[in-house]
Amino acid sequence: MPQQIDRGYKVLVAEAESRIENLSVTEAQTRLAEGGALLVDVRDVRELERDGRITGAFHCPRGMLEFWIDPESPYHKPVFAEDKQFIFICAGGWRSALSAATARDMGLQPVAHVRGGFRAWKESGAPIDD
Repeated sequence: MPQQIDRGYKVLVAEAESRIENLSVTEAQTRLAEGGALLVDVRDVRELERDGRITGAFHCPRGMLEFWIDPESPYHKPVFAEDKQFIFICAGGWRSALSAATARDMGLQPVAHVRGGFRAWKESGAPIDD
């Protein structure tokens, strides 16, 4: 019998976006320039190699997010214990919305994500490292 998906990715992303702060590229750049915020790029390493890295962003593969955030995990990254706003970004804005909502659910505060993701970042002319 085929699987019946009751809540697809569109519903999950919409639910996530309703619970987190959604930033434009310009708003994210302003927060970063003011200090106290960190851009967390959750794209896969192959995407970084193919499309470029965002200048100054911290790379955290989406598959490691929960493990890197949790201080009890052997994979914990101290950057997630800093007193910062964590702004998540991915290729198109779906994974970053889910990532920000998950991080918030884990207790990381404050969090946000960049609408439109890397595509919008690049189209805006924001800095990237090729």
